[in-house]
Amino acid sequence: MNRVRISHTSAVSAVLLVSLLLGVCPAPAQTDGLIASPEPDWPQWRGPRRDGISDETGLLAQWPEGGPKCLWTIDGLGKGWSSPIIVRDRLYITGDVGEDLVIFAFALDGTPIWRTTNGAYWKNPYPGGRACCAFSEGRLYHMNAHGRVACLDAASGKELWAVDILDRFEGKNITWAMSECLLVDGPNVIVTVSGKKALMAALDKETGRTVWITPPLEDDVVSHCSPILVHHGGRRQIINCSAVYGFGVDADTGELLWTVPVKNRYGTNVSTPVYGSGRVFFMTPYDSLGRQYQLSDNRAVLTWQSFIDAVTGGGLLVDGVLYAAGYTRPKWWFGFDWKTGATRYEMEDFTTGAAIYADRRLYLLDEQGNVGLIRPAADRLEIVGRFSLTGKRRLDAWAHPVLFDGRLYLRYHDTLSCYDVRQP
Repeated sequence: MNRVRISHTSAVSAVLLVSLLLGVCPAPAQTDGLIASPEPDWPQWRGPRRDGISDETGLLAQWPEGGPKCLWTIDGLGKGWSSPIIVRDRLYITGDVGEDLVIFAFALDGTPIWRTTNGAYWKNPYPGGRACCAFSEGRLYHMNAHGRVACLDAASGKELWAVDILDRFEGKNITWAMSECLLVDGPNVIVTVSGKKALMAALDKETGRTVWITPPLEDDVVSHCSPILVHHGGRRQIINCSAVYGFGVDADTGELLWTVPVKNRYGTNVSTPVYGSGRVFFMTPYDSLGRQYQLSDNRAVLTWQSFIDAVTGGGLLVDGVLYAAGYTRPKWWFGFDWKTGATRYEMEDFTTGAAIYADRRLYLLDEQGNVGLIRPAADRLEIVGRFSLTGKRRLDAWAHPVLFDGRLYLRYHDTLSCYDVRQP
């Protein structure tokens, strides 16, 4: 009997050939890492992957004295710290105006298109709109400070449905109000509740009905954090914080996969988790501070910890370096080796704040209203541009910068300014 030996390569080729002949294309293998929104442009909190990183190039290597050219400024946005999102030819942003949480739509030249409301403003400590919108398939999704989740037609601003998630899942609001920037995952809108009926829940984005829940955790309370979506260990995971736990949830079923402690005396976990190479980093101000964990077999194992404790800012992971600013002490900027936690950079010229990254530069806005363009060099963080956004020293310039299509968007409460940062 003749024996036919088929190599592995030949076998794979044969499977592909048969699949093509049958009109079936094998699904590509998912790689480990952050999962980007399928929408174009800057459609959600901190950009396509929710990591504060832009893929744009061709930007100014340094700024002239006084900063880049300001193209326009919009006034009348009210109090708030939400950043804009941008999809195609529209920009969407929120703010507390009078006694309402207002959602605005503008053209990219600053021309107003529509405005509508999503419930009441936040009148308690630190009044102002908190969360950004998220865009998906022609609709906007937004949660106000009281836990009212609304779905709007992005073209007109018409409300299509709304859900009070604190009422539905028996949750409680917190001292400085709910602030989650919603995550849209395929057909679902993800909300973190930490109520008696759910830790986290998925809502059908067409109707608002509950699709799945993650069972509640003991003695837990919601906090201010916004989630990320990653692929790790053969699963799609949603990673977020409550006031007591950092956790990972199966994005398809809501199953709780792992938890780590992140409790602090004020219940203020604000910074979005940072993910890279199977590891996740949480920043818990005042108490446990910065901690990195290795994810493995539905467990999170501590790898290193740090003094860094960003609050309204966050972390950026670029080329193996984690950039973040401290909040309590020290209150300036650092770069840490992602694998070891060793300090690679330290810069005291700007205080605590938020940053994004594009074209080998950090674009940062500190809480005093100072804007910096920073180039990571071999041995230092080099300042290659700076100006003041607010004109005088503040302590609450907390909105995160946005960069899209060569334009830098910076918000301070009532105003949004757009700067041209493209190379001529």
